Amino acid sequence: MAKLYFNYSTMNAGKSTVLLQASHNYIERGMQTYLLIARFDDRAGIGRIGSRIGIGADADTFGAEDDLFEMIAARLNAGPCACVFLDEAHFMTPEHVWQLARVVDDLNVPVMTYGLRVDFRGRLFPASASLLALADEMREVRTICHCGKKATMVVRRDEDGNVLAAGDQIVVGGNERYVSLCRRHWREEMGDYADPNID
Repeated sequence: MAKLYFNYSTMNAGKSTVLLQASHNYIERGMQTYLLIARFDDRAGIGRIGSRIGIGADADTFGAEDDLFEMIAARLNAGPCACVFLDEAHFMTPEHVWQLARVVDDLNVPVMTYGLRVDFRGRLFPASASLLALADEMREVRTICHCGKKATMVVRRDEDGNVLAAGDQIVVGGNERYVSLCRRHWREEMGDYADPNID
């Protein structure tokens, strides 16, 4: 029975590495997979999923205007596909999440999504909220804060290393921009802005 999976974490936990390894496991057993990533996330190159440890794979890209159900249905019409893998799931729209649910329910193909749960202000991404509501299974990919506790939050820094408390929810970046922290250290960094309801 196919399922919709949400593998979530904070930044730099190795989500893309886990995705690439899982896809490789299918391929190693003679099965094909279909990889997807947001079009504007070109950190590893356009149409490429890359990990910090240096591995990567080509992927199809999608934008807010695309219908993921139609894209995956077209891929299935082109040949067998054992599993769909989607990286940076928080870049989707809530409509995309419903489209993936239809893929699982109507096309009977498992869909593995990997992404962030909350943004730098401690707010759920809209797609992540939809995945938390609709996913059949959720798995946490863990990483640690500098203190050794589990990191569940992330701060965004500017070019000078200053912590930002405001800005667009989605800004593509990596280690140079984001730092994963436990909640206590996130609160210390964010100061009075730790309340996610303050704009």
